[in-house]
Amino acid sequence: MTPKLADYIAAGKALDADEREIAAVALQQVDEAEQAEIDAAWDEAIDRRLDELVSGKVKPVSGRETIAIARARSAARHK
Repeated sequence: MTPKLADYIAAGKALDADEREIAAVALQQVDEAEQAEIDAAWDEAIDRRLDELVSGKVKPVSGRETIAIARARSAARHK
């Protein structure tokens, strides 16, 4: 965490509950241009991944297998 971010967080904690809620909602909102950019990036990612699956470039992995892989990688990092 950068010092600047830590300062923002400290200032946010000094707000009353209503102000913190308003600030949290405002921080989560994006403008229409930003949202269009985000949506376009997701569309590209979805198209690319679907093409990879259809072409056989990647093999689908079950949810259980995905969780097992993630847990194994996490455990390896914490050793």
